[in-house]
Amino acid sequence: MKKILIILSILVLNIAFTNPSHAIKIGLLTGADEAGVGTDIAGRMISVHTNRTVATTEALKGYVLVPYNGEIAVRSSGKYFPLNTDSLVLRPDNDGFVSTKGRWYRGKLMVKNIGGKLTVINDINLEEYLKGVVPSEMPSSWELEALKAQAIAARSYALANLGKQAKLGFDLKDNTEDQAYGGASSETQKTNRAVEETLGLVLTYDMKIISAYYSASAGGMTNTNAWGGNVPYLHSVFSFDEEYGKKGHGIGMSQYGANNLAKQGYNAYQILQYFYQNVKFAKLND
Repeated sequence: MKKILIILSILVLNIAFTNPSHAIKIGLLTGADEAGVGTDIAGRMISVHTNRTVATTEALKGYVLVPYNGEIAVRSSGKYFPLNTDSLVLRPDNDGFVSTKGRWYRGKLMVKNIGGKLTVINDINLEEYLKGVVPSEMPSSWELEALKAQAIAARSYALANLGKQAKLGFDLKDNTEDQAYGGASSETQKTNRAVEETLGLVLTYDMKIISAYYSASAGGMTNTNAWGGNVPYLHSVFSFDEEYGKKGHGIGMSQYGANNLAKQGYNAYQILQYFYQNVKFAKLND
């Protein structure tokens, strides 16, 4: 395997983020005819329009929401129970989890009737979102420093692409069109540690958070052509993953390459400065 020399230079900056709560909205379902939802403890459905409770939920009980006469209803035993709103928020009464798609999620669920179909959105804190991204994008058994590099790259990508799916009513999708996201059900102790040990850290170029593209492997050399345009912080470099072939677009960080570098003793910051050229590390303020 080729040797690389990296001179580590980290400049930690305070970047003011336009959303002080660092919240992000992730689309879980769009165009759905129904949505199964629930909470792990007692919770409630609240109308977005009136901020009033329209229904309560019992712990670990499933509810089927459906579009109904331009609004949303609960379907049970063939009957429909209107909630008198076309947009609601489902949340636990205390610290807990919400459920849909057969998975548990932190934060809240937003459910909207849009054109006679349901859209389900996870409204969640950025750092909690990342805890569901890292193990979905990279095996939790991999090296901790590779997982930390993944956390920083994923955080950077998320912030650089806020509002990408705005026409659908949220920021990002929960699949590889943006970033794979499995919610709390996918979390592990090791990947949560990777997120927590890189709290608020992002990659920047020219004082802007970068869209830190990554893919499974590049097959020997990374690609510099980011969907029709050259990006200044992306250079073609040896990807340390030739044994895996090319899996994905090959732009930016190779995940297999990151893990191979971590096995050689490189830390997360060195890995990222290798795959993204002339970048600086910044830390979000509170």
